[in-house]
Amino acid sequence: MKYPMIAEFIDLYFPQFEPALKEVLLQNAVMKTFDIGEMLMQTGQNMRSTVLIVEGMVKLYREGDDGEEFFMYYLQPGNACALSMICATKQETSQVMAKAIEPTTVMMIPISLMDELMREYKSWYYFVIETYRMRFEELLIVIDNVAFKAMDDRLGFYLEKQYSDLKTTELHITHNEIAIDLNTSREVISRLLKKMEQAGQIIMHRNYIEFIK
Repeated sequence: MKYPMIAEFIDLYFPQFEPALKEVLLQNAVMKTFDIGEMLMQTGQNMRSTVLIVEGMVKLYREGDDGEEFFMYYLQPGNACALSMICATKQETSQVMAKAIEPTTVMMIPISLMDELMREYKSWYYFVIETYRMRFEELLIVIDNVAFKAMDDRLGFYLEKQYSDLKTTELHITHNEIAIDLNTSREVISRLLKKMEQAGQIIMHRNYIEFIK
């Protein structure tokens, strides 16, 4: 597959980067594609690069000791994986899983450049700080939902965020996939979805869940 020039991706999604930084990325970044369902990161994997998303969408999970999965957040074009930045910089293994839910292209920046980029380029420094801030705020929302809200409230928030992030009113996802994301049972999700449908919030079709605005 032939990629558009890396410069086009940088100018489109990272226009705030200063010219000298863009040149460094042009000389060192590597493009890689992932098919739907393909893993970008797995728990325990050594991180050799920081990952910037330029096409597609990636879903991040946290894996429990017994193999259960818990949905954290999405990464879209223009986003960077904050956890890959941390793990790459500290040369630690990944503590999350990242899966492509659309055909996805990423820009991979070698860990050997991390110290130089943070030290020499203010636009990269501010980009990293903003990335950490955004992900921290998203994780606080996840924690608030788990700690302080009942499952029906969590499900409602989850669906609204899915519709918003995926920019659709038709969510193609199974009851079991939702249950995995929310770390509960399929039976609980099915019951709560039926309740939401009766309340006129959603319509459950054979292959998707429609959001009623």
